[in-house]
Amino acid sequence: MRFLGVDLAWKGGASGYCCLQWQGQNLGVVALDRSRDTDELLAWIDRDAPSAQGAMVAVDAPLIIPNPKGMRTCDRQSHQVLGRYHAGCYPANQQSPFAGYTTGFSEALSQRGFRHAPTLTPQELGRFQIEVFPHGTAIALFRLDQIIKYKKGRLAERAKGLARLRELMATRLPHCEPPLALQLPTELPATGRDLKALEDQLDAVLCAYTAAYWWYWGRDRHWVLGSESFSLEPAPTAAYLKTGYIVVPRA
Repeated sequence: MRFLGVDLAWKGGASGYCCLQWQGQNLGVVALDRSRDTDELLAWIDRDAPSAQGAMVAVDAPLIIPNPKGMRTCDRQSHQVLGRYHAGCYPANQQSPFAGYTTGFSEALSQRGFRHAPTLTPQELGRFQIEVFPHGTAIALFRLDQIIKYKKGRLAERAKGLARLRELMATRLPHCEPPLALQLPTELPATGRDLKALEDQLDAVLCAYTAAYWWYWGRDRHWVLGSESFSLEPAPTAAYLKTGYIVVPRA
């Protein structure tokens, strides 16, 4: 199995991309990049997860949007579960300007044999796609009291947040199970544009690791947001495909 993470740009801009693969008992980064071109992004997926390769693609973007207006069930539940951490997903509906793009990306993955996996037998081989939320992953794996704020604000505030996130990823992920051997640059970029590039790549790593964590552990260590009857007990796959879903690690 390989684990691919995509921090998909919803409204233009560049998307972050990461590919993890097993290196002995550890996971290692074999690709880390970003692109403004969707065709190039899909070409990287084809390169790192060709048709015979078992893989899971985790995407930070709404992949299933069934609601004509308002908020998806999983978006609402993200605020219920993660609101106390100052986290919650941006709401999506079919009138959202990004809806066609993000669901179209999911369809492109489906055409490549990646089926939605809101339910999964741990360490099951196959080709899967899931929607994820990097803030939720960081809260659970790094035992945060609230999200690390690195996406908005002044340059110095964003740089401080990215520095903390980078440090936590580099020091904590090697000791998670499965372990991720992660080497990140020690110096922060000096410009806002370069900080955004680092943000996209760190988010892509978190997406890819969430794919690995979900594949490795399954439901025992995750929330799956989306079923109308949300609880710790899993709902049938069809229920999540009807409402949309987000896979979120939990402490």
